[in-house]
Amino acid sequence: MKKKNKFYLTAILLINIFTLALNAQPQFRNKINFPDILGYRSLKCDFHTHTVFSDGNVWPTFRVEEAWRDGLDVIALTDHLEYQPHKDHIPSNHNAPFQIAKKLASELDITLIQGAEITRNMPPGHLNAIFVKDGNALVKDDWKEVVLEAKKQGALLFWNHPSWVAQQPDGIAKWYAEHDWLLETGILFGLEVYNANIYSPETHQWCIDKNLAVLGNSDVHDPLHFEWEAEKVAHRPITLVFAKDSSPESVREALLDRRTAIWYDHKIIGDKKYLKEIYSKSVSIDKNKISAIGRDSKPLLVTNNSDVDYDLNLVSANPNIQFPKEMKLMANRTLKVSVRAAKEDVSVKEKVTVVYEVKNLITAPGKTLQVTYEIDFDIRPKK
Repeated sequence: MKKKNKFYLTAILLINIFTLALNAQPQFRNKINFPDILGYRSLKCDFHTHTVFSDGNVWPTFRVEEAWRDGLDVIALTDHLEYQPHKDHIPSNHNAPFQIAKKLASELDITLIQGAEITRNMPPGHLNAIFVKDGNALVKDDWKEVVLEAKKQGALLFWNHPSWVAQQPDGIAKWYAEHDWLLETGILFGLEVYNANIYSPETHQWCIDKNLAVLGNSDVHDPLHFEWEAEKVAHRPITLVFAKDSSPESVREALLDRRTAIWYDHKIIGDKKYLKEIYSKSVSIDKNKISAIGRDSKPLLVTNNSDVDYDLNLVSANPNIQFPKEMKLMANRTLKVSVRAAKEDVSVKEKVTVVYEVKNLITAPGKTLQVTYEIDFDIRPKK
C-alpha cells in the first residue's frame, strides 16, 4: 500500500513538474514588418474580440497574450452586453474583462481599449462601442439610449458585420434609417468591412461614400489558433491605424480622422493615399538608369522590405522596352527581373515611364492601386 501511495505521489509530482515546465516554456512575439507612413506609426489593431464574460471561450488575459504573440499593438475587449451564455457561472460585470486584463496589457506594452458589443436585431444590428468608461451603465432597454450613454462617456461606435447572414440572409449589407440616425449623432466613425474572413463590398463602398473608417477585425470567440488554423492566411484580420503613438488618445484621434486600412487575406484595403505610401515605403528598385546594346537583357532588382506580398500586373510602358508582364514581390525578399529592347534595331535614350497595377492593394470595390516608375534608358542598336 505504501509503495502504491508512493507511486501515486511520484506520478502526481511528475505531472505537476511537467505542467510547470510547459508553463515556463519561452514565448515569442511575431514582429510584423510594416512601414510607418506620413509621420505616423502603423499600429496593428483588433477592435472586436470576446471572452468568457459573454460568448467567448477564453479568459481576458488570454486575449492579451494572443495579441502580444501575434505582433499586435492595440486590442479592444468587446463582450456582448445582452448575450451572456455563461452568466450562471460568471457574474455579469461589463467592466470586468478590461479590469482583469489591463495589468498584463500594460506589462506587455499592448494598448488595451475597453469596449462592449451592443447586440440588437437588424436594424441597427450589432454595434461595437470602444473607449467605454463604464460598461455597466450601457445596460438599457432602448438601443438609442445605449448609444447616447456611450457618447456621453466619450466612446466611439462602429457597425459590426453589416452583411452577416444571420441578420441579412442574402449576405448583402443594407443601410437603414437607423444608421442615418447613428451618423447624425456623430458617434459612428467606421464600419467593419472585414469581419473574420468575410469581406463586404457594399460596406466598403459606404465607407468611401460616407467618409467612414474601414475596419477589419477578428470577432474571435475561441482561442485564436482554433479559428485561423485552417485558414489559408497566416493571421487574423488586422486594422492598421496610422497614429502619432500607441496611446488610447492617439488611437482615438486617428480613428476619428479615418486614418485606417485593413490587412487580411493577402490584401490591403484602404484609401489610395495610405496604400500608395505603404507600397512606396516597402518596395524599392536598385537602379534608375539602364544601358544596353541591341536586345541584351539587363537585370533589375526589386526589393520588398515588408511582410506583405505584392502581386503586380503591367498596365503600360514604352512599346520599345520589354518589361515583365507580371511580378510577384515576395515579403522581405529581392526579385531579379530582366528588361530589354523589344527589337534589335531599337534606339531609346529617354526617361521611360512604366505603370503597374498592384492587384492586392484595394482602393475601392473592384479597384486597385496603380504605381508608376521612371527609369532612364540608353539603348543603342546592335551593329
